[in-house]
Amino acid sequence: MMNKTPSILVVDDETSMCEFLDVLLSKQGYKVSDAKNGKQALKKIEKNDYDLVLSDIRLGDITGLDVLRGAKKKNPNTVVIMISAYSTTEIAVEAMNEGAYDFVPKPFDNNELKHTIQRALELKTLDHEKESTSSELQSSIHFNRIIGKSPGMQAIYKRIEQISPTKTNVLITGESGTGKELIARAIHENSNRGDQPFVVVNCGGIPDTLIESEFFGHVKGSFTGAVSDKKGLFEAANHGTIFLDEIGELTPILQVKLLRAVQETSFKPVGGTKEIDVDVRIISATNKKLEQEVIEGNFREDLFFRLNVIPIKVPPLKDRKGDVELLAKHFAEKYSQKMGKAFVKLSSYAIDFLNKYSFPGNVRELENLIERSVALSSTNIILPESLTISMHKKRRWVEGIDGRRFDLNEVEQGVDLDEIISTIERAYLKKAMELAGGNKSKAADYLNLSLRSMRYRLDKIEPVD
Repeated sequence: MMNKTPSILVVDDETSMCEFLDVLLSKQGYKVSDAKNGKQALKKIEKNDYDLVLSDIRLGDITGLDVLRGAKKKNPNTVVIMISAYSTTEIAVEAMNEGAYDFVPKPFDNNELKHTIQRALELKTLDHEKESTSSELQSSIHFNRIIGKSPGMQAIYKRIEQISPTKTNVLITGESGTGKELIARAIHENSNRGDQPFVVVNCGGIPDTLIESEFFGHVKGSFTGAVSDKKGLFEAANHGTIFLDEIGELTPILQVKLLRAVQETSFKPVGGTKEIDVDVRIISATNKKLEQEVIEGNFREDLFFRLNVIPIKVPPLKDRKGDVELLAKHFAEKYSQKMGKAFVKLSSYAIDFLNKYSFPGNVRELENLIERSVALSSTNIILPESLTISMHKKRRWVEGIDGRRFDLNEVEQGVDLDEIISTIERAYLKKAMELAGGNKSKAADYLNLSLRSMRYRLDKIEPVD
């Protein structure tokens, strides 16, 4: 926050709204003035220097956009936030193009408005925000590539520091898109092997007929098409690190051959008779539950223990509170530069929108979303409407009155359908009764039910207020 008490001019043609905002913001320690119309606001702006102007769009005489232009003409550093009950994407974009910091639709959440104002005053202008964002991101980047400050990621950073100097094998687990390869690279780069090869192998992306040759190489004539000797990936990684991504996809035959290479630190190329010794650190990764794969006989237990000497579990993005905003800002800055665009920022409401989404595709999905939004953005601001996936329409879950979210993707693991239907039914009954003020007949109309059916459902499902 700024050293002096920030001054705010509230502009709204509704006296009650001016009075409400005066009380709300004064309690936050701000010095608040108000104007009941646009022309009065312009006169006050001409005579006084305000840190922030909070203006409605519709003012009766002139528009809030006129107030915005006047404030920016008087002092380009004045922060202006627009509010309106008649918001459209076009108006919001026009306001942002004119230099507004943010656009807040009515009715607004008091805490969100206070947060938006606090953030705006701290950042002041877009240039300052860019500098602040870059500084914030720099302090949150670890090992030159991993972004995050959540407790789960902090624990991983500590583990990387502990194990990097060793030669011990590491198994990284976590959902797809969580950044397992970034962690593997950080371990390699911070080890005494950092200047040696880091070889990435996608175990699920190599045909079964070629994977042994890819791993260990082959000699000329060992099979049809082997027209010359070929060095394998293990040999290419000698003195460095080999990263076996999607290790759970290995076939049983190759699991046996990999186990021998891990145990003996040597192998024979396909068709070869001579052992090749290698000094390789193995870092593996999987989105599968390998312990369960071992129990089901799909993965060798002895190989699992050889690879899983040091386990690292990467949390999904939905469990990394605070990291979504950091990552989104990083990707916005990254793709703004990459596409030669002026710095594209995310509005506070876009950030709130992102924070409410579960991101089943994790960091990879967030990056793709921001890249598309920056590419398609015609302004320097990303609004919730600018996000190119309609997450509120495509979300795959239903929330019950107990706060539980029923994810359609859970069907694969098995679900209790009766419980889900009962919970959803209770949620709708409760909401209808609330809207109807407890009147069962009116509530039945909301749900297109007969009164008899409504009573039956209320009697069947307890408790319903």
